[in-house]
Amino acid sequence: MLLFAVCSSCHEQQKRDFFSGPEVNIDLDAIRKRGYINALVDNNSISYFIYKGHPMGYEYELLQLLAKHLNVTLKIKVTSGVEPAIQQLNKGEGDIIAFPLTINKARRKQVTFTRPHFNTYQVLVQRKPSNWKRLMLNQLEENMIRNPADLIGKEVHVIKGTSYEIRLKNLSEELGGDIIIKEDTITAESESLIRKVALGEIDYTVADHTMARVNSAYYPNLDVNTVLSVPQQIAWAVRSNSPELVKEIDTWLGKIKADATFMVIYNRYFKSPRTSLVRMNSDYSSFGGNKLSPYDEMIKVGAESLGWDWRLLASVVYQESKFTLHSESWAGAKGLMQLMPATAKRFGAKDLSDPQQSIHAGVNYLKYLDKYWMKSVSDPAERLKFVLASYNAGLAHIIDARKLCRKYKKDPNVWDENVEYFLLKKSEPKYYRDPVTNAGYCKCEEPVNYVKDVLDRFEQYKYHIKLPAFDEQAVENLKTAR
Repeated sequence: MLLFAVCSSCHEQQKRDFFSGPEVNIDLDAIRKRGYINALVDNNSISYFIYKGHPMGYEYELLQLLAKHLNVTLKIKVTSGVEPAIQQLNKGEGDIIAFPLTINKARRKQVTFTRPHFNTYQVLVQRKPSNWKRLMLNQLEENMIRNPADLIGKEVHVIKGTSYEIRLKNLSEELGGDIIIKEDTITAESESLIRKVALGEIDYTVADHTMARVNSAYYPNLDVNTVLSVPQQIAWAVRSNSPELVKEIDTWLGKIKADATFMVIYNRYFKSPRTSLVRMNSDYSSFGGNKLSPYDEMIKVGAESLGWDWRLLASVVYQESKFTLHSESWAGAKGLMQLMPATAKRFGAKDLSDPQQSIHAGVNYLKYLDKYWMKSVSDPAERLKFVLASYNAGLAHIIDARKLCRKYKKDPNVWDENVEYFLLKKSEPKYYRDPVTNAGYCKCEEPVNYVKDVLDRFEQYKYHIKLPAFDEQAVENLKTAR
């Protein structure tokens, strides 16, 4: 484990950086004007994770509702450690820290807290003896630390800058003896130390009781019943110069708590340990495994053929069908890749209920679109956006938007704020009736959002799903079967 150690001058510089105020002035009006809110989230089994290809979590679900309330889109940035998150917030890299933050005086100097979500308290996370299953309750209790004074002289590991570190320091003062506080790296994930206790790498850490309780269902050898603090308030945070944003968030929180929406989400993650255990053990959870769907190997074959990262193609498949094989749209598109029957036949699929055929045809269609756009859009990153939009809306509307770009002196080879802009304009008579266009009216928010959603999900998949060693034999088998 890496312990936190810096020279005194570096430590003072870090303190100055941490205690600096906002470096940007972005409040609610600016967020609404640009159309999105940047949320900084922690990666753990409660706040934010991927399950069966879909982002989930207490913070994530609430953030989705908040973005809808603000009438903006949500952008997620995963970060670890409270201090780095506060620095990123004040630099403008995020607009809200959606962590389960404990409200305290030190943090109030740096951020403005929202109204509290709920109350919690800190507990000691310790390991039961190896023979705990054979012990009577009273015997088990004798092996556990129940009096905080028994922590004097013992090493307790915490992440630097957290409320847990502060609590241990205060507890040492209260007890009149030193608890040996071992500071882990400030970028460690919030659950990493709980996992280390369970695996026997360290003996003790401190955690919020709600998160500790969920993890104790996953690691039954953990004991989380020793309370170390009085009840504490948990909240999110925004920059201190964003008064209108925090006011609107507080208004929204009041509304969802009043109609029970909040408690439904809270109970889903904090009061359902069995469900949490299923998710954490699942091969399709970013915590229990490294898979997105039952079709991952087929997707990898298709992605290799395309020259894509397989997680990008997986994001397309999820966008189309949510990995549901027998999905069918109102228009008659079918299968994992949601192809119309005529398109499917053209690109090599006779039976769209066959996942292999569906992916094979979808990949061939994507290849066709990439070859088409390669003639005019040379930059691969830009071309990808044209390919995705065309897969969703068809070539004709994208070609029209490029013609409008040329007419109005925009760049027809750049997607953002150029082709994308005129695609959105195709719902207005002035533009869809323009003599340069051929495809007519288009309510084209869908392909514009499609591009954003696929690429945003790809970023989430890249963070959560590691690239495994490629199984060449499995690939050859699938190619032969196809």
